Order: sequence, then C-alpha cells, then structure tokens
Amino acid sequence: MSTYDSYEPRSNFGLFVFLAFVAAALLGSGVYLFQSSRSGKPAPAQPAPPEKPEVEPVAGKIEPKPFDPFDAEPEPAPEPVDTVAPPTPEQMLIDAGMGAAEFEPEVLLEKIGRSLEESDFEKASLLIGQKALDESQLKGLRDLAAIGDFRLSSMDPIVEIGELEANRKARWALNFEGEKGARIYFDLLRGNTGGWGVEKMKLPDQKAIGKAVFVDSLGITEAFLRAALEQNFDDAKSFVDPELVSDAKIAGLCIIFEEAKYKLRAQRPLRAMFNRELTAGFIAHVEDDAGKKAADFGLNVQRKGIDQPWQVTEVNLDSLLADYADRVAGGDVHYTPLVKNPTGGDTLILYFGFDEDGLTPRTQRQLDIVAGLLKIDPDKRLTLSGHTDSLGTDEYNNELSGRRAGAVEKYLLSVGVPDQQIVAMAEGETKPRRPNATADGEDNPTGRRANRRTEIYLDF
Repeated sequence: MSTYDSYEPRSNFGLFVFLAFVAAALLGSGVYLFQSSRSGKPAPAQPAPPEKPEVEPVAGKIEPKPFDPFDAEPEPAPEPVDTVAPPTPEQMLIDAGMGAAEFEPEVLLEKIGRSLEESDFEKASLLIGQKALDESQLKGLRDLAAIGDFRLSSMDPIVEIGELEANRKARWALNFEGEKGARIYFDLLRGNTGGWGVEKMKLPDQKAIGKAVFVDSLGITEAFLRAALEQNFDDAKSFVDPELVSDAKIAGLCIIFEEAKYKLRAQRPLRAMFNRELTAGFIAHVEDDAGKKAADFGLNVQRKGIDQPWQVTEVNLDSLLADYADRVAGGDVHYTPLVKNPTGGDTLILYFGFDEDGLTPRTQRQLDIVAGLLKIDPDKRLTLSGHTDSLGTDEYNNELSGRRAGAVEKYLLSVGVPDQQIVAMAEGETKPRRPNATADGEDNPTGRRANRRTEIYLDF
C-alpha cells in the first residue's frame, strides 16, 4: 500500500474556487480589452454598485420601498451659464452717450487722437460721446481729415489749457501737424468716481486765428497770456479793460516774458481760484526755457452782464517781477522794467551804468517792443524822461539826463518810429526814485543805481 493510500480521498472544492476566480479575471480582462480595442483608450473603471442600506424593521411602520432607478424622477437640467460679462463703467457711459472715461485726461486724449489719426471716426465718436459730438461736429472732423491729415504733433500732441473749475472741469487740446496744424479743444468733466470724460468739444475756427477761440473766462485769460507771450501787444490789449489795465502793464508783461524767456507751465498752466457768473480769478504758472518752475501770478477777469464780453481787469505781477529780477538783474529789484508812476499808473523804465548814456542789448530789446506799440497806431504818443543820481553838478546831471533820454529817442527813430510820436525831456537829479543817501547822510549806492534811468510814459 502506498503512502497516499493511507489518506482519505481529497476534495476538489478548492480547485473549483481557484478556477472560478481565474475565469472571472479573464472575463473582466476581455471586456476591458474589447472596449479598449474599440475606443483606442482604456475603458473607465466601473464604480461598484451602491450597497443597499440596512433598515431595521420597526413594528407598525411601513417599510420603505426599495430604490428603483426607473421609478426616480428625472433631475432638472442645470440652468445655462451666462457667459456675457457685465458692462464696464466705461461701456455704460458710452451706451448713455457720455463717451469714455479715464482717470488721467492724457490717456483719454491720446485714445481720441490715435483714433483720428487712423480715421476711425466711429471709435472717436464712442470715445467723445454723443452728447459732446453732434452730427455737424462729426462732419467737421471728416472735413478736417479731407483737407489735412490727422497726424498728432511730435512736439506737443496733447496740451493742457487750464482749469474751468478746480479739480472738476479742465480744458485740453489735441495738436495735429498736417498742413493746417489743426487744434481741437476738449472741455473735460470729472465724475464722482474720479474718471474724466468729454463734456464739450470745439473744432478749430479759421476766423479765430490771433483772437480768442473761446469767449468764456478761461478762454479770454488764456488768449491774453498767449498774445503777451508772442509779443503781440495789440491782441493782448483787445482782451483787457483799458480803464483798469494800462498799456504800460501790458508792455511790461511782454518785456518780462521776452527777456526772461518765460513760458506757460505744461501742467495746469492756469488754475481757477474761482469762476462765477460775472467774475473769475486764475493763477498763471510760468516756467523758464529749461522747463523749471519759475513763478506764478494772478489775473482777474470780469464781465458786466451775462451777454457782455469777458475782460482782463487785473494782473498782479509782484511775484513775477521778483523772479524776473533774480534771473535777469542778478537779484537787483530796482532793475524791474515796470514800476509805479508817482503820478499814478504804470511806467516802463530803462537803466544806465554810472556816468553812461549808452543802450545795452537788454534795453534795445525792450525798446523794440515799445516801438512795436507805437507802429500800431500813429496817434499814440510817449514821453521819455531822463534822470541821474546826485553825484556831479546840477549842470552836468541835466546834460547827462538829456543824453540818456536822447539815446532812447534815437534808437526808436532808427527802428521806424516817427519823431512826432516822441517827446524827450531832461530831469537831472531832481526826481530820484530812491534816496541817494542814507538817513545818516552816508552815500547809498543802491539808491543811486535805481536813479540812473530813463522812464517811458505811454500816453496812449
């Protein structure tokens, strides 16, 4: 008998279980491979069916019906997602006809300028807004584009004119090159959120060349200053009340601008102190030719009624004259070109060195401006009054003061001023502007320097 014959016959149950497990595995792999071969990618893993929750039977309570997926109510379809973004504040303004808004005026003006350069009038219209750009103005833009291309100036494409209301309303301009060198003005309004938008737009008017483009308070003030900067006395005078602003003050302002090479500051050149129905006040900021801050001065404008023109009624040059003295006369305040006349009004004044009667290049430039005033109207007259300090005899000083007045007269005649428009006189040392000596009798060189002069009275 073999060893195995001593055991009881073995059961095959374990073998059957093992074979069943292998068959199930192979069957699952076949399904997986079948799906993979059809789709070209592995079939997703099948989640296990949820287990039926065990519920303890409760006496007297109806047992819940087993879950049947065919009896379940279909879940509602999800609402479609709104893919349209809400309108931006800028778009809301455009839809309301208000145009675009930017926190920096330069950004808005640049966008408008670029759209005009590209002849994209539709975009320009949206940026400006329907309330500021009507059909006639849109036609005007097209007409400008037809006679000269809209190319922004390479030097100063965007220019700030000044404020209409402090931190709320401001006037800007776009400068274009082209043949006509068009300038388009925009009055910008600042909203409650801080953005600037176009309130008004004004196209260039060929009839307004040399005159005020705007006839409001800011427009008249800016036009007056521009005329003075360009040494255009006649235009400058047309913007003032002649009873309140003298010709000498206008001429003095022209001289100061020319000699010190002042120009209006690029940022906020004119700031509104107040702007009411019949009166307004502005601060003008000027800088030197290097672009450095120089000084500021005040101007007031008024009108007698809402249907009357605005006029410049006051120009306060005190701080400007002080800065001018530092730049041109080395800090000598007596070398100011504009002084108060002892008999009232303003007087232009030229200075001489000790015992000298010759004109310096500086005084010649000043006289060129005065000559331009006289050439405008042959009926205008001026009086030249020569003076000296107290050193020397009376006879010598009378003769020296006459030579000083005569030097000015001779130069004016040489540049074309008729002699009948000039009256020259010698005052000697009789009318000093500053004391020639101190209170204790000592010599006063500073005072004597201020007395060596020729005064110009503009008897217009």
